[in-house]
Amino acid sequence: MMHAILARRPGGPEVLEFSEVDRPVPGPGQLLVKVAAAGVNFIDTYQRGGIYKVPFPFTPGSEASGTVVELGDGTGGFSVGSRVATAEGSHCYAGYTVFDADKALPVPDGVDDLTAAALPLQGMTAHYLINSSFRVEPGHTVLTHAGAGGVGLLLIQLLKARGARVITTVSTHGKEALARAAGADEVLGYDGFADAVRGLTGGTGVDVVYDGVGKDTFDDSLSSLRTRGTLVLFGAASGPVPLFDPQRLNSGGSLSITRPTIRHFLLNAQERRWRSTEIFRAAADGSLNVRIGASYPLAEAARAHTDLEGRLTTGKVLLVP
Repeated sequence: MMHAILARRPGGPEVLEFSEVDRPVPGPGQLLVKVAAAGVNFIDTYQRGGIYKVPFPFTPGSEASGTVVELGDGTGGFSVGSRVATAEGSHCYAGYTVFDADKALPVPDGVDDLTAAALPLQGMTAHYLINSSFRVEPGHTVLTHAGAGGVGLLLIQLLKARGARVITTVSTHGKEALARAAGADEVLGYDGFADAVRGLTGGTGVDVVYDGVGKDTFDDSLSSLRTRGTLVLFGAASGPVPLFDPQRLNSGGSLSITRPTIRHFLLNAQERRWRSTEIFRAAADGSLNVRIGASYPLAEAARAHTDLEGRLTTGKVLLVP
């Protein structure tokens, strides 16, 4: 037996129960991992709330780090005691979890267990955003929202390392300080940010907007783009974007919009290792600072969801069994 978080029906954070359940057993090609920490992400709240359909009863969590304690058949490359992480697991809000060995990421020396849990989803998201959704080059001007969030802080650092000019938005003075410490060139509030971006770019606009907020920022994100600019809409923290007329892309200057999701950028072992190796290496050598903004006991998963959805957190949010 083990402890896990269980939601018996869709709903608010209050449906998350700290329960005793059977420990899973690894099947062929799978690893049984003792969870050191699990990442808390907005997708978990979408699933819990019924926005993304999942079968109930349901244990959230696709991201975790830990130690291999048992191997299924055909799991070459790992052994009992291997330190691993994943962004493509399931039921990670638990003392133990099972995930496919081909989706396990080796954790290098120099990366502790909490950092290893904080990096896979948000780190590889930041990596595919700037390398694959829109390839950022030196000299580009970029607007990224939620600059003090988990993805935002990583994005700012990676964008500056790439040679971009970075404009970001935040909701409080405290978050502004975090975004500036990460390297942001300009930090704005959300009110009227499109006009402010135009002012900062001499009326031209930015090459790309990375928008994980969604409904509340979508219109002004489009208005912040230069001619032939690109909006990368990778999340919906404020809610889904309503339907819009594609003609707006024409009138806005032949704009482009893309709505990526991470699973389409982890299509094979080679791509998975490329992204994870670069992100973990940067964390290990200190060139990428990973901020863990809040860590909660597993039993307090409901509070973690409440704080995340209320935008009360910065950096990465973790649950520790």
